[in-house]
Amino acid sequence: KSLDLFQSSPIEKFDSKVKGTSNYADIAGADVVILTAGMPRKPGMSRDELVGINAKIVKDCCAGIKQYAPDSVVIVVCNPMDVMAVYAKQQLGFPRERVIGMGGSLDSARFRAFIAEELNVSIKDVSGVVLGNHGDAMMPVVRTAAVSSVPITDLLSAEKIKAIVARTKQAGAEIGGHLNNVEVFFLKDQKRIIPCAVELNGEFGVTDKLMVGVLCQLGGAGMEKIIDFKMNADEKAEFDKSVEAVRGL
Repeated sequence: KSLDLFQSSPIEKFDSKVKGTSNYADIAGADVVILTAGMPRKPGMSRDELVGINAKIVKDCCAGIKQYAPDSVVIVVCNPMDVMAVYAKQQLGFPRERVIGMGGSLDSARFRAFIAEELNVSIKDVSGVVLGNHGDAMMPVVRTAAVSSVPITDLLSAEKIKAIVARTKQAGAEIGGHLNNVEVFFLKDQKRIIPCAVELNGEFGVTDKLMVGVLCQLGGAGMEKIIDFKMNADEKAEFDKSVEAVRGL
């Protein structure tokens, strides 16, 4: 795989080198570590069923990361993502700014893609965000989703919107497995606002160090700021339900 990627460098115009390894020492000094290790879901399996299996894998990986890349920002991808992010942070002992779960960014991309598909418009003009957990209790924020600033509630029926929300929640199972490109906002210090799971220390009423999807500013230091998202009563109730799903797991 690394050789294949290297051979595409003259076409894609990059000088990065890709190296395959089974030795944690080769990540020494890494700025960013993306933790994808874990067993993928099999057909009919929920993300939650992977807890015991993937916790063992994550624990081993975190020992290697802690030893060889102690100053890195760690992006957790493996399922169940929110719980594995909490577990990884416990194992690593890193501050909350440097352990981030990527579920919200992927779920938001799926939400926007399904809106664009339904309305037959360019994805470039669609905005939308998914908060909460990376699972069945995720929270697509319908109220703020829009196409060129026009709310989707003005463009789609309640029935269509309900179907898009349901499809977003089941999108991972729909494709059975996914590939996701992670642009490294940390290395470029881009100050991007991205939905992702971070440890909440009182924000949105969560005080027990859970990692739940919220809007964050990501930059060179990792998570630099949590955006205060003003939820209405219905959204707050749905968000609390999502938090409970993580807490229970």
